[in-house]
Amino acid sequence: MRGNVFSGGTIDRAATLRRDPDGLAARLKDPESRFLPVRDNHSLVSKTEQGYAARSVWLADPVEPVFLGLLDGRAYFAVDSQDETLGEFADLRQIATLLPAADASLLAYARAILQWRRNHLFCGRCGAATMPEQGGHVRRCTGCGAEHYPRTDPAVIMLVWSGEHCLLGRQKVWTPGMMSTLAGFVEPGETPEEAVAREVFEETGVRIKQVRYHSSQPWPFPGSLMIGFHAEAESLQPPSIDGHELEAAGWFTRDAMPLLPGPHSIARRLIEDWLRR
Repeated sequence: MRGNVFSGGTIDRAATLRRDPDGLAARLKDPESRFLPVRDNHSLVSKTEQGYAARSVWLADPVEPVFLGLLDGRAYFAVDSQDETLGEFADLRQIATLLPAADASLLAYARAILQWRRNHLFCGRCGAATMPEQGGHVRRCTGCGAEHYPRTDPAVIMLVWSGEHCLLGRQKVWTPGMMSTLAGFVEPGETPEEAVAREVFEETGVRIKQVRYHSSQPWPFPGSLMIGFHAEAESLQPPSIDGHELEAAGWFTRDAMPLLPGPHSIARRLIEDWLRR
């Protein structure tokens, strides 16, 4: 099965090197090392004949770089930067499908871990400042000593179907007319399959009788793991929404599909794979 956008990374995350302060310090001084700047959650890229490519630079004095790993023998770091002179910065959501798969994965990794770093400058337990350790993959509290690790939130996303119909919904903030699959976060003490059934019922009142795993996708907006499913409904009962989660929901046939989400999303992949069945 082909991978989803933002998967297919080729970097060696080199966890052992994260725990080697002297080795990391040497890599930071090595002009062969590469830095992936992120400005306002946009990634540094260069244009190519096929679309775009990730662009890395050498920085002599980066501020709190996060070690990503090794690629072709070089160390790669992610770093926040407001330097507009570095080149073109782009929104991954807009250009993801125009990037080579490995580049899209690498830039998603950099974006997500920097977003986590920004959100954990202070300890959630006591409020004191945190300091980076292990190449930026740990934030240690300077007050109570608590260790904070990069957070990835598991979320389920599912294409619900019954016979020749699929169930789609829309949120009010989306592009007018666009419909997509249902989705929601996995709650404590819950399996992904249980989350699928709960979210579908909560959002539409539809009951599920069968859930089948499809694929997953790292989603760096800001830091989720989307776990995709195809789920068969018990019946074609009309959806019932409360207007809180969804603005609208309905059943659609293959020959009467609405405006769908972008091709970079696992939502689009779930729908297209169902349409091809």
